[in-house]
Amino acid sequence: MQKLHLSQSLQQKLSPQQIQFIKLLQVPTAELENRIEEELELNPVLEEGSDSDEEETYSEDQKTEAEPEEPATASDDIDIKDYLRDDDYNSYKTQSEGDGDDDDDREMPVPMGTSLHETLMTQLGFLGLDERQLIIGKQLIGSIEEDGYIRREMESIANDLAFSQSVETTLEEVEGILKRIQSFDPAGIAARNLQECLLLQLERMDDGQDVDVIVGKRIINECYEEFTKKHYDKILKKLDLDDEDYIRDAIELIVRLNPKPGGEISSGVVKNQYVIPDFILTNNNGKLELSLNSRNAPELRISRSYTDMFKAYDKSDKRDKKLKEAVSFVKQKLDAAKWFIDAIKQRQHTLLRTMQAIVNFQYDYFLEGDETKLRPMILKDIAQIINMDISTVSRVASSKTVQTDFGVFPLKYFFSEGIATDSGEEVSSREVKQIIKDLIQEENKIKPLSDDKLEDLLNEKGYNIARRTVAKYREQLNIPVARLRKEMR
Repeated sequence: MQKLHLSQSLQQKLSPQQIQFIKLLQVPTAELENRIEEELELNPVLEEGSDSDEEETYSEDQKTEAEPEEPATASDDIDIKDYLRDDDYNSYKTQSEGDGDDDDDREMPVPMGTSLHETLMTQLGFLGLDERQLIIGKQLIGSIEEDGYIRREMESIANDLAFSQSVETTLEEVEGILKRIQSFDPAGIAARNLQECLLLQLERMDDGQDVDVIVGKRIINECYEEFTKKHYDKILKKLDLDDEDYIRDAIELIVRLNPKPGGEISSGVVKNQYVIPDFILTNNNGKLELSLNSRNAPELRISRSYTDMFKAYDKSDKRDKKLKEAVSFVKQKLDAAKWFIDAIKQRQHTLLRTMQAIVNFQYDYFLEGDETKLRPMILKDIAQIINMDISTVSRVASSKTVQTDFGVFPLKYFFSEGIATDSGEEVSSREVKQIIKDLIQEENKIKPLSDDKLEDLLNEKGYNIARRTVAKYREQLNIPVARLRKEMR
């Protein structure tokens, strides 16, 4: 039996404009430019004015903008006076910097290069293969990934040849042509795993007289697992050697080999990647000055030509149905354009308020760039300072960067958990990581420090930290365990 139930619940729903503002807040400077270009294309009422050469600097007395209001719908009555007072929007401009040059608008040069596959195909043409072998060779080269490896099974490649090229072949034939491709430059190309890649490079060096190469080949062939784990004693025993001197030089030779031979050749046309900082922080004689990057937005304004349409409408016979429909359409576009300009302004103020709070919180660090002066800081700390939601701070910090006198950093870099000390104070986990990094750099590589030993040393320095936390921080620093840091005498 079906029953009807009446329940009451309170739900918060974001308007489409609020959702768009959230997305606008999250994008970095480079993507914001694309977003503004899209809006300019979609809305004919919105115009991009001439660039301004002024830089807007944040000050604490700036007023926090309210959230953008939703534009009115087309069915609302049109108040012409609201659309004839556009001065605030016509004069709207975003902050910028520079000397007025249009260098930012120039295309960066694109370095051209020969791709890895093109290089290999050229070398394939020198082998003098028949048509059938050439098809197999092309299939193999097409299976080589950007780092220079073939990770597909030879059987799968043979099946592809049968189904897509109508070429019946055998594993022996495919592997025979693969061996010839593996003789191409760069050395180690078309290997199926790291062990084979290293062997291919060693074989290219082998003239039958170099002892280091000969021993290196034996190590990779017979003791590869022991080599990856740095079990040097086991290597000596397995190769029936009694002195580490026999393998020291060979191992040094192996570690200098290229584990990614495909990286020597660009995989096509490459465009240089540049980080565009969202904020610029400068130290002016001990005073930190924060500003937004000039490229955050171009100057935006409402088109004057559309206000003329409202003037004409105000003087005309308002019973003209077609004219009223046209004005209603333009009204929607005007509302959308005004909202977008307000959203850009609010975005700028929110970014600056958030970043200024971070700068104030980490002031000692920003003065010198000393990691040990970073204070423990979480999103909630900044949210309470600027009186905004944690999710807003998270969106600002997730994809923004700041340019300082000592480098460009993502905002996430300045957030870290706290570690208690014997004195009862809390220090940043980044400070502890720096100490771990320093301890490992100064350790005896013949007998590197274990995580337990690092824990003891940190505890001696007054940091209350567990071994598992030491291991977590070490992994975050991309530092291997002690056994893999061990070096030979």
